[in-house]
Amino acid sequence: MAGHNKWSKVKHIKAKEDAKKGKLFTKAVRDITTAAKAGGGDPATNAALRLAIERARAVSMPADNIQRAIDKATGNLKGVNYEEIIYEGYGPGGVAVMVETMTDNKNRTVATIRHAFTKAGGSLGTSGSVAWMFEKKGMITVSRGEKDDEVMETAMENGATDIKEFDEVILIESEPSDFDSLLQAVEKTGVEILESSVGLVATNTIDVDDKTAEKVEKLIDTLEEDDDVQNVYHNME
Repeated sequence: MAGHNKWSKVKHIKAKEDAKKGKLFTKAVRDITTAAKAGGGDPATNAALRLAIERARAVSMPADNIQRAIDKATGNLKGVNYEEIIYEGYGPGGVAVMVETMTDNKNRTVATIRHAFTKAGGSLGTSGSVAWMFEKKGMITVSRGEKDDEVMETAMENGATDIKEFDEVILIESEPSDFDSLLQAVEKTGVEILESSVGLVATNTIDVDDKTAEKVEKLIDTLEEDDDVQNVYHNME
């Protein structure tokens, strides 16, 4: 019986580790796909893709998975035609949500997205219903440390439009056209780059209570669990 209990515990721990690794792989695939879609599939000329690949390798993602993600983003995956579709809607508390997808079956994807919104107490909207609340920007998140001043100075000299300081990180924003050159400049400072992508940023945010925030976060988690979903953006404070 003791042996059975020990094996049950081992299986439970392994299941948790596998789930954790699965989430890391999912995030890595999305980072690679987003970077390749925005800047092409060659890491030699796409700094964001190069960093995304490095992060994927750091979590032990197989090379085949990395290449498949690149091929999917660039349309080179044989036998499968992927379509990029953006869905818009309102989550709990009137929070605006944008969902970027890449799918080979839009009927399946829209049904899944609509169900997620409805179950969360939100609603899927029409094209343009919330897109006007967002704008596309380059975003680079770096760890804070001894090089903060150098990083911020480098960023301002290489096209940063805004720099936001938080307790543990610095968020650097840019126009999409300046993103790659800015990323390369920041990379040369030697600072740890945690995130780097071109995505949507809310032009105005909405404040909600804790209970509503939990519901919105649950909706976002549900959406991000779908293999067709690439990125989820919202305007919750």
